[in-house]
Formats: sequence, C-alpha cells, structure tokens
Amino acid sequence: MLNVPSQSFPGPRSQQRVASGGRSKVPLKQGRSLMDWIRLTKSGKDLTGLKGRLIEVTEEELKKHNKKDDCWICIRGFVYNVSPYMEYHPGGEEELMRAAGSDGTDLFDQVHRWVNYESMLKECLVGRMAIKPALPKDYREEKKVLNGMLPKSQVTDTLAREGPSSPSYDWFQTDSLVTIVVYTKQKDINLGSITVDHQGDSFRVETIIKDYSYLIHIGLSHEIQEDFSVQVVENVGKIEIVLKKKESTTWKSLGCPLENHNSLLPKKDTDLYYRKCQLISKEDVTHDTKLFSVMLPPSTHLQVPVGQHVYLKLTIAGTEIVKPYTPVSDSLVPEFKEPVFPNSKYIYFLVKIYPAGLFTPELDLLQIGDYVSVSNPEGSFKISQFQEMEDLFLLAAGTGFTPMVKVLHYALTGIPSLRKVKLMFFNKTEDDIIWRSQLEKLALKDKRFDVEFVLSAPPSEWSGKQGYISPALLSEFLKKSLEKSKVLICICGPTPFTEQGMKFLHDLNFSKDEIHSFTA
Repeated sequence: MLNVPSQSFPGPRSQQRVASGGRSKVPLKQGRSLMDWIRLTKSGKDLTGLKGRLIEVTEEELKKHNKKDDCWICIRGFVYNVSPYMEYHPGGEEELMRAAGSDGTDLFDQVHRWVNYESMLKECLVGRMAIKPALPKDYREEKKVLNGMLPKSQVTDTLAREGPSSPSYDWFQTDSLVTIVVYTKQKDINLGSITVDHQGDSFRVETIIKDYSYLIHIGLSHEIQEDFSVQVVENVGKIEIVLKKKESTTWKSLGCPLENHNSLLPKKDTDLYYRKCQLISKEDVTHDTKLFSVMLPPSTHLQVPVGQHVYLKLTIAGTEIVKPYTPVSDSLVPEFKEPVFPNSKYIYFLVKIYPAGLFTPELDLLQIGDYVSVSNPEGSFKISQFQEMEDLFLLAAGTGFTPMVKVLHYALTGIPSLRKVKLMFFNKTEDDIIWRSQLEKLALKDKRFDVEFVLSAPPSEWSGKQGYISPALLSEFLKKSLEKSKVLICICGPTPFTEQGMKFLHDLNFSKDEIHSFTA
C-alpha cells in the first residue's frame, strides 16, 4: 500500500528555507492565483490523469514524463504530475521544467520559500518512487527503552566524517527533579541555540551546533509539571534542563525514544517544528502595518537569535500556509525595552497587511486569544559577524526594516568596538515609515546612531532625500568613521531592492564578508 502524504505543512523533511538569494516571480494570468489553484484542487477534477490510482514509479518511467503537457517531478520520494500547476507557479513554467522527469528535491530546496508541495500538489500525486530508502544501521538499537545510558546512533559516524565534535546527553534525578544534561562540546552555545517543547508525553530538545541540529526526542516515562528551566554553561557548552516531577517517585528510565531521537543532522535536512502560540495583542503602527504580540506556551523554551526568523502557519481554505517573519522588540526606546530572556514568553512581529493578499488578511482576522503556529528559528545570520565591528550600515526598504530592529539593539548595547550605526530607510511616503518617532528619538539619545529617510513619492514640502536605492545615495551614505574601520552592511527589502543594492555594494568594492542580505 502507498503511504499518501497528509495535507499539512511542512511534511516530513519539507522545511522551507530562506535562501541567500532572491527568487524572481513571473506575472500570472488572470484566474491563476494561489487561491484559484486551491479552488481547482478541491473541484474534484482528475489532475493526475490516473483516475485516482496511485502507482509506484521507476526511474525509467519518470524520465519519460519531461514535457510541459506531461511533466512529472519527484520530491522526497513522491512523484507529482505538475502539468496542471504550470500556469499557477509564481516562479514560472521554466523553473518547473528544470526538474521535469527527474528528482527535483535539491532544486526545490534551493528556490522555494514557503510553498507546501505536499498540500499544494496533493491532488497531483502520481505515487511513490519504486526504490525504498534503507533503514539506518542502528534502527533496532534506537528502539530500545532509554535507561540513562547513551544509545548508539548515527551521531558518531556523521560527525567523524564532517561535523563538529560528537554531542551527547545524560540524565539524573532527585526525589522531585529530573535533570537532562546536553554536552555540546562547543563554546559558542547560548540560550538561543536550544529549543525545548513538552507536548503531551513528548519531550523534544533541539540544539543548534554550528550548521547541525542535535535532537533529543523522548516519550517521558512519567508525568512532569508544565514549567521547567533551561541553563547554559557557555564556556564548556553544557546545557541543563531541569524538569519538575508531578509525583515524587523514582524513574527507572527517562522514557522511550521517539522519531529521530539522539540524531545529529545538517540543519538544512531537518523538519520545521511548530507550537501553537496565543495572540496577546495587536496594534496599529502605520496605516497598513501592525505590531502583533504572541505568547509561547508555558511548556516551551524558544529564543529567536538576532537576525533570524520564524515561520507563522495558518490554515486557509483547508490548506496550511506559512510565511517567514523576523521577530522584533516591542519598542526601540529604552523605557519600553524588551524583557530579557528567558523570563519573557512573548514574541513580537511587525506585519504589513496586504488587503488583496492570501496570508496577512487571515492573520489580521485573528482575535485576541486565538492561536497561530510558530516554528523554530531559521536563518544564516551569525552574531560572530559583529566581532570587532566598528561601523554598521543598515539599508532597509519597507518591512525590510524588521530584521534591523534587533540588529540595531544588539549593536548599540553589546558591541564595545562600535563607533557608529547608520540606517538608510526607504519608503514610498511619510505615512509608510515604521517607528519614525522612535528612530528619531534613538538618534537623539545615542550619538553613535543616525537615520536617514528616503521617500520615492515625497510630498512637496519634504526636505529629506528622495528617490530609489542608487550608487550616488550609497557612496555618500557609506562613509567609514576611519579609513580602515571594520565594516558590516546589512540589507533587506523587496527582492528587486535587495538584488539591486547588492550589485551597487559590490560595484563600490565592498567584499562579500562585509555584506549580509536578509532575503525571504
């Protein structure tokens, strides 16, 4: 029997990544929007050409279906007839044809941001590839009940070949507490490196070690209380998670291993994991942008590192859709400073509402007390890029300002070598400028910070800069405090803005190491 993937996002191993470069979209014909495609998939029309049958597909058979009107693509072992989807694909038909008649998994991971292939293409499912993946060598070993001894896993073999030093874990107990200790053997571990979730009897600890994910995933043998504590000893990379027993009884084992327990995998190959967060508040910031505040469950520890994003997930017309958003502070000015983790359970998002969009109007319809699913943090930005930095330049357009909020706060409070921070903020009109008064107040309060607003449609009385990103604007803006100052330039905005800005920066002889683009 074929195992049909469920209608959820993302399914096994189908995490969506924010890539290092933008993806070009093509104009779609009238009636070819995402909502139109969802309607078509629910119409009952046979989109596979197989009249509801599911088949096992050999490599030879897959290769035969490589034309626009007969295009099959394999993604993670499942084969889809994407011919009906051609005209609905935002990246254009040519992008899909690059994978025609072949395994398109790698291409999919490179260029897609939020498309849920399992849900979007469910009605296009032809079947499964005939070759079945082998079980890992230690599969039977991993099924044994945990007793405090470390079971063998793929960790050691993987790390010996290409990863960091092999992490491990142990546990011990008192009458009232159970302590799980993770030994990462890395010195750059902090509270933002670890995410902990307790749902039902499932206890999940994910630790990010360089570009790898080390997972502890256990069905606990006894009940615990909701709240727990997480501590990190940074100089040795040791993590301690202290659980409170519901009953003062001796545990004979920690529990049973669940999926991917005690595994270390490249981060890019792991699944996104979600927890439901409650909407606590939303308030207007501009005429079309709002500040949303959500509260993490009491049984979750999650701290989003500076410069990283999460995915928000909603069910729309029966299909789960996700979008990436970078959390911000609740304010820029000190009197409203964001609470210090780990005590804070709140995450803030600045979201522009697009009335004709699919996702943001649904997000805006949420009432206080409703829930939205929030993923683990993602992103390539590393705090180490700030090391010994002296001049920080931020280039933002519209809601591309969001990753700059925590970057700005961290730079002004946590970098002793910093001489100046400059923000050039591009918008269409004055009404579009997010947190203008707060930015101006921050510039008055901290002499290292300066902000310049650039409008593309300014009023007649506007005395500031106007136009679009250009070499002339940048060359004047990007003046170092000293000739040999160590510089970092961060840029974020719509894809054309970011791509053009990156080109101008390279033309101005800034190196790759001096530039970080946030793209989503």
